[in-house]
Amino acid sequence: MCGIAGFIGRLDSGDAYAGLRTMAAAVLHRGPDDGGFFESTCPGGVLLGLAHRRLSIIDLATGHQPLGNEDNTIQIVFNGEVYNFAELRVELESAGHVFKTHSDTETIVHAYEQWGDACVLRLLGMFAFAIWDAPRQRLFIARDRFGKKPLFLHEKNGALLFASEIKSILAFPGVVAEFDTDSLLPYLTYRYVPGPQTMFKGVGKLPPGCTLVWDNGRISQTQYYISPDAEARNDRRHKSADPVQDFVDLFEDAVRLRMVSDVPFGAFLSGGLDSSAVVAMMSRHSQLPVKTFSVGFADAAYSELDYARSVATAFKTDHHELQITEADIVAKLPALVRYRDAPLSEPSDVPVYLLAEAARRDVKMVLTGEGADEFLGGYPKHVFERWSGIYAAVPEWMRSAVFQPLIDALPFEQQRLKTAASSMGVAQFSQRMPRWFGAMGLPQIDLLLADGPWKPNDLTAGLPQFDSTPGNSALRRILNFDQGSWLPDNLLERGDRMTMAASIEARMPFMDHRLLELVSALPDRYRVRGLKTKWILREALKRVLPEQILERRKVGFRVPVNKWFRGALKNYVLDGLCGSGSRTRKYYNTARLDALIAEHIDGIQNHEKLIWTLLNLEILHREYGL
Repeated sequence: MCGIAGFIGRLDSGDAYAGLRTMAAAVLHRGPDDGGFFESTCPGGVLLGLAHRRLSIIDLATGHQPLGNEDNTIQIVFNGEVYNFAELRVELESAGHVFKTHSDTETIVHAYEQWGDACVLRLLGMFAFAIWDAPRQRLFIARDRFGKKPLFLHEKNGALLFASEIKSILAFPGVVAEFDTDSLLPYLTYRYVPGPQTMFKGVGKLPPGCTLVWDNGRISQTQYYISPDAEARNDRRHKSADPVQDFVDLFEDAVRLRMVSDVPFGAFLSGGLDSSAVVAMMSRHSQLPVKTFSVGFADAAYSELDYARSVATAFKTDHHELQITEADIVAKLPALVRYRDAPLSEPSDVPVYLLAEAARRDVKMVLTGEGADEFLGGYPKHVFERWSGIYAAVPEWMRSAVFQPLIDALPFEQQRLKTAASSMGVAQFSQRMPRWFGAMGLPQIDLLLADGPWKPNDLTAGLPQFDSTPGNSALRRILNFDQGSWLPDNLLERGDRMTMAASIEARMPFMDHRLLELVSALPDRYRVRGLKTKWILREALKRVLPEQILERRKVGFRVPVNKWFRGALKNYVLDGLCGSGSRTRKYYNTARLDALIAEHIDGIQNHEKLIWTLLNLEILHREYGL
């Protein structure tokens, strides 16, 4: 796992090559073990710069980057891991390619020589890389199928800059950090900014499953992978007589491949189904006890440490636990906003970082359960989305007079149930999707935002569309949204930034595209059956996991900020959002904002998501002087 950066275009050589080093220094945390640069002056005064920071995981001795082919006419900087590199190496050597290292990075170089841009279709893994093809004077950039590894872009006077993190681009001479007010509405809608947009003007993302080519000043982008859940399930059926066993075999292979490492590794263990399944499979392929790491809170209602401990005992792992408090949130929040170059959309970002920081004392790489919910249908919304159309068809007067009072009467702590109930009443799919996890709906945002350039006349205009092929099932439609937005622009960004901030690599066996293609070819009942989520995973692991783990209700990793905002963090919130030094208060109807905060503090309504969302936006403005 690493950090990459670079540029190509007509730039001042002094500024450009000095800027390349500041870009690399900005992502030192992503690669503290090694670094390197490749610089070239091309015809027409075009300058090329490639920078790399390395976190050594595979081939510790000879994996230095930038790395070239046999005659160094092809150069690569690469962030990620290719899990099938050994098999590809055999194929490439038989085709005549000569390897000088044992790294997966060199496999990509020769794969590009052999198959051109289509090399990405042969790679099983997570990656963002840039390849300079000197004979063709061409820069080829690629990002993995689901966006597990980040890649940001910026065009400056006809030149292209790219990097693993936004801060690296902002470090380049002449690039100014400027808040993009067009991102405010999407942020309040989703609690994150869907790609390719970011919160910084002029900085965008290369979408997942896409490649980008710079060729003689012309830039073109191609999408090489589309999730099978984006397409209506057709007559291609999984032909096996036992799909559950096929799933077991493929998942075990996905775990096994991700255990290939030349450094110590372990697993993040929450005690839930997904991470427990990963640990169970790791135990099958490890001669030593698997190192497991768990985080929790003193408040037992929000802690899963007991569950994690039971799994660790069952599989005889080398188990480590970390317990945190609200003081850790206040202490780390500003720094982590800077690591993410964006507001932290989830309070759980902080515990993830603290756990990664603690795990780094013992390991350099961990496996996690990320992606299982979005591939296999693990959230309550995957159960209830099928009924949204029916609920939305109920006359408005009946919903307002009968159902809304029942929703409002739910206890303060039942925020998730309130959100689910209110989400089902939103008729438009594109507006309903963010409501399942968003901070507030468009009518509430309309009341909160003050008039200004950040508030469009039509709030629905400009919001991204994530619908899949017409006629798709409700489950496949919502999974397509999860895989195309919720995962890459929220959860995977969180996972990448929080682990890399601690200089540790995270691998995700559930996010093997072969697994998704298997389950997507099956009827929906293999993922959601009645009220039971992730059915195929539960069936697959009946003989592997303790029954209490298989059958226990999904809790999710929750942080008790709803309580903290009424207690220990109350003054922190009031200072950030209501104080005279607030940088973001200008965006809001202040009377409405103050009323919402007061409702939460007084225990009338739970606005924890909204307060967290606004507080993090304020911190971003303060940290970057926006």
